[in-house]
Amino acid sequence: MADVQEVDLNVTPRTADFPCTTLVAEVLSPDPVGPLLIVNHPPSWQLGFEHERELQAVAAARIIEEVVGRRSMHVVLAGDFDATPDAASVRFWSGRQSLSGMSVCYRDAWESTHPGDPGHTFTPRNPLVSDLEWLLELGRRIDYIMVRCGDHGPTLDVSACARIFDAPVDGV
Repeated sequence: MADVQEVDLNVTPRTADFPCTTLVAEVLSPDPVGPLLIVNHPPSWQLGFEHERELQAVAAARIIEEVVGRRSMHVVLAGDFDATPDAASVRFWSGRQSLSGMSVCYRDAWESTHPGDPGHTFTPRNPLVSDLEWLLELGRRIDYIMVRCGDHGPTLDVSACARIFDAPVDGV
């Protein structure tokens, strides 16, 4: 590890009760990969907090861009973004929308390897979320792994992406 930074994502008073933060770790990987950033980005989870997730995405992206600077390095961004692929915060990460005068582009690993498959990672079929508060939840994808793009596409090849822990094993 070369450097680790934490980005405080408490961007509005509404985020004060949740420890939202982004962790940015520079890993000194040997060639041919070389140094890379591993970024864990868990923003606000509440359904109606897309405004906060937008602000949080921009704050995280600004730090990533500062760390990368003019260096040639890979960035792997992952986390429970708590937003569906069509949300502004995810559209920002995937290069489909700018926010606050900034734009970035990351390749979504699931979308790259499973086009058209919704890939739900939050579902009412999960017994851990089957309480009355989520009774009407339809299921959605909220978890992502993304690779930063350069001028001509992602800097790492996304050859596979799979959900894990999505089915019981021996009743557990």
